[in-house]
Formats: sequence, C-alpha cells, structure tokens
Amino acid sequence: MLIIQIAGGLGNQMQQYALYRKLLKYHPDGVRLDLSWFDSEVQKNMLAKREFELALFKGLPYIECKPEERAAFLDRNAAQKLSGKVLKKLGLRDNANPNVFEESRMFHPEIFELDNKYIIGYFACQKYYDDIMGDLCNLFEFPEHLDPELEKKNLELISKMEKENSVSVHIRRGDYLDPENFKILGNIATDEYYESAMKYFEDRYEKVHFYIFTSDHEYAREHFADESKYTIVDWNTGKDSLQDVRLMNHCLGNICANSTFSFWGARLNQRQDKVMIRTYKMRNNQPVDPDTMHDYWKGWILIDETGREV
Repeated sequence: MLIIQIAGGLGNQMQQYALYRKLLKYHPDGVRLDLSWFDSEVQKNMLAKREFELALFKGLPYIECKPEERAAFLDRNAAQKLSGKVLKKLGLRDNANPNVFEESRMFHPEIFELDNKYIIGYFACQKYYDDIMGDLCNLFEFPEHLDPELEKKNLELISKMEKENSVSVHIRRGDYLDPENFKILGNIATDEYYESAMKYFEDRYEKVHFYIFTSDHEYAREHFADESKYTIVDWNTGKDSLQDVRLMNHCLGNICANSTFSFWGARLNQRQDKVMIRTYKMRNNQPVDPDTMHDYWKGWILIDETGREV
C-alpha cells in the first residue's frame, strides 16, 4: 500500500491528487489519501490555516486511508521515537522511519517503484503526471459559483475569453511577502518577469487583453488601471476562489506566478492554441539549469527574474 499525505492549499492538494492518480496505474487497489493534516487539532497550530478543498470539485473519486493504515506507517517503536527526539535536539532531520518517503528535490523518478510507503511532498513537477493530464482535466470538474449572479458573470467572461486573444496573469502576493517566505519565494516573479511575459504575447498577437488574478486587488487596481487592456477579476473569493482557476483554463495564454494555483490554471487549459509561461525558478533554494527545467516542464516557456527567456 501507498499513502499520500494531502496538505497545503488548493494547488498543492491538486498536485498530490495528480500523483495519486498516476500511482494508481502502478497500484490499482493500493493507494490511499491521508486527510488528517486538515484535522482541527493540527490546523490550530498552523499560521495559515487550510481546508480540504479537493472536496469542492464535483464527484472527485478517491479512497481515504483508515486511521489504522496510517498508524501502521507512522507509529514507531520507543527506540525510534527516542532517536527522533535526540536528532531534533541536535537540530538534525529525523530520518529514522523507513516507512516514510519525503520529497527532497524537484523530481523523484524512483517514486514509481515505491511500495509500502507513506509519501510526503508537494510534487509540483509537471513530469510526474504530464501523461495523464487529459484524465485530470476530466476529473477536476469545477462546481458552479455559489452566487448565481456571479456564476452568470463567470460564464459571460469565459465566452469573452474564448473569442479574443485573452491572457491570464496570476500575481501571488499576500503570504509570499512575509519575510520568511520572501527569502525562499521572493524576487522570482518580478516586475521584469511580468513585463517580459506580457510583451511575449503583445509581440505575437493583436489586441491582447490581460485578465489579472490576484488576492491583492488594491495592488492590481494601482498597477493595471487601463480597462481597455486589463480586467481585474476580483469577485471569486473564499470557497469560490477555485473559480479563478476555472477562468484561467479558457484563456489563449497563461502567465503564472511561482505558484501551484496558477500552474493548474494553465495545466487544465484544453485550448489547442494555448501558450503557457512560468517562472524559470520555483524557489530560491532550489538549484535549476535550463536543460533540466525544459525536461521537467515540456511545452512551457520559461522566463527568469530578469525578464530573459531561458
């Protein structure tokens, strides 16, 4: 059996689910999801509290692990637990549990050969599930907006996006500006990155219209005020935030932040003429090189923090 921990925000949960679907091809009856990370006792200690958002999709199929199945992987004998406490005091990582596989780099090809493991990670790399993206497009069936009037507004916007040279632009601010997060995730999706990505479309298409998706609407209104060129999508909030991903799916182009949320806006886009742009780096503490990144993200245009296409 394999158990995959579901954790993080919507984009990360979708990636973990995508890996789940891929591993089912190797273990048709032996993969489970662990949702315990969303238990109230766990979430009360989280700085940014999260909910299990995969449940928002229509009829998404999965099998949740039983508590005793999770315990079989995670409960260790007293000696192992003591070892873990000693390592923690020394500031070292506890790798004492051989039943746990934890992501430590961008892509782990060996993950497809695992058996009897509890799997932890975010698995952002496109290479994990690129070959089943068609299946995932069908599985991630978006619900209607909870507000009928805003559902109508979204449908009208989708129709407009499909008739024009529309480009989604996702700008992740909020928690990315926190000092600790900024060290790892900041100065990647820079102003130069967005200017270069937008210019890519303006140089190749006529009358491009950009749709701005961000949780920082004040920032968006300050920087993208020209309504003839930009539309700020600011009405899909709370449990309806995934509607933004739904809208991105219908654009000709997708300009992503170094954010899994906008990655899925591009990945689930089924337009034959789509163009996907992402940041060259995902994190500042993750080494990258052009050949590897183009292998891991086939079909994507990569632009670095200086605005240079890689």
